[in-house]
This record gives sequence, C-alpha cells and structure tokens, in this order.
Amino acid sequence: MTTPSVQLYTLRDAVAADLDSALARVREIGFELVEPYSFPERVADYERAFAATGLAAPSGHAPVIDVDDPSVVFDAAARLGIETVIDPFIPTDRWQTADDVARLSARVNELAEAAKSFGLRFGYHNHQWEFTNKVDGQTVYELFVSQLSDAVVLELDTFWATVGGADTPAVLKALGDRAVAIHVKDGKISGDIRDALPSSESALVVPEALKAAFENQTPAGQGDVDVAGILAAAPQALRVVEFDGYSGDVFEGIASSLAWLKQNDSAV
Repeated sequence: MTTPSVQLYTLRDAVAADLDSALARVREIGFELVEPYSFPERVADYERAFAATGLAAPSGHAPVIDVDDPSVVFDAAARLGIETVIDPFIPTDRWQTADDVARLSARVNELAEAAKSFGLRFGYHNHQWEFTNKVDGQTVYELFVSQLSDAVVLELDTFWATVGGADTPAVLKALGDRAVAIHVKDGKISGDIRDALPSSESALVVPEALKAAFENQTPAGQGDVDVAGILAAAPQALRVVEFDGYSGDVFEGIASSLAWLKQNDSAV
C-alpha cells in the first residue's frame, strides 16, 4: 500500500508566501506526505512546518548533478527525514549525443554512491525531451537507464513522458523497482503542447510562453493520460501528485487528484 504525496512545486506561490499555512492546508486536504523542492534553502522552515502538521517527506527535489558540494544537499535531506533525493532537471541541450548521456549517467552513478554514505538514495526526474531526443533511433532516456548502476533510482514524470511520445506504462514495467516514485498528473496531450515546449526550461520557473500549455493540466482522471494504466504498471512506486500549472484553485486541484487516487488506485 502506498500513501500519496504531493510535489510542493505545485503550490510554489503559496509556499513562497507562507510555507506554514500552505503545508497546514495540504494536511487538512488529507495528504500525509509531501515532496519539497529546493529544500536545502529552507531546512529550518520545513522542520518547523513538518513538526506542526505531522507531514513527512520521503522524497525531495534539489539540483545535485551540477553542484560542487553534494554533501550540502544530502545533509539537508537527512536532517528532514528525506530518504530519496531526486535531481529534477537537466535541460535538453545536454541530452543530445551518446557522449552527453555517458557524462550524465556517470555523474548520477557517482552521486548515488555518495548518497549511500548519508543513508539516502539518489535519482533523476525526467521531462519530455529525454523521450523526444534520440541517438541512433534510441531515446536518450532508454540509453541513460542502460548505463545506470543498480544504486540509482528514478522518478518518472508520467505526464511529460507521455507528452514525449512514450508508452508510459511500458516504460514503467521496464524500469521495474528502479521506478521508486511517479509524478501523477493529467491533462491535454496534443501537438500544440509539444510544439510550445522550448528547447530549454528552468527547473523552477515556468516560462510565460508555456503557461497556457501548463494550464491544460487537470486532476488525475480528467485528461488524456492513461493514469489508470500507469498506476497499474508501477504498484510499488510512490504516487506524487503534481501540476506544473493549473488554471483553477490549485488546492482544489490537488484535492481532486487525491480523491481520484483513493477511489481508483488499488495501491492506495
């Protein structure tokens, strides 16, 4: 049985305005778990909010691949009780060639070994370009996975994998237990969204040109993504609700996704 989590980047405006109130509302909605982003920057704030709400964070997002001293991130994760650290983003221009993939996989393997000494797991979170970019007909994501050590875990963003043209349930079945978490999100899957995506994207700031596309994202079960098939393909994976953007009240949106998961996901 897996208890759903929510990626706090979904609530970034509320978190920036008042982290304590935002997390209190998350708990009131019924979530017991959260996935913080950029958590090393606000360790004390998260400690206080977790203590007040009873929320826990089994996973967290933070840039690690490009940092000079990963121990800062791993120390912060251990302090917050985070067990799995996920690097959320490497832009598409660094996923172009076989050499690019070899460099990234070697770095990720190295970081996974370093994380062990902190009692942590380390992994990576995709966007769509890891599936649209190919080397000799093979997606760079598949090539990347083939070069990872057994210590590396993955969090599959199921929306962006689907936008990238992947058979997402098949990807999850191939990953097996390496897929320790999935981002559960739904929405419109169309050529318009694919065409609107830039060649590079900030890890934390949604470009103005993408907001309309992101606002087509919907609570689970209300869009074009095969969410039910995705969940069935990864019963072991932590379900992490996320919106990159949402046109309605975002707290109502995550509540709708949570309710849908409780009704439709046999693993919850």
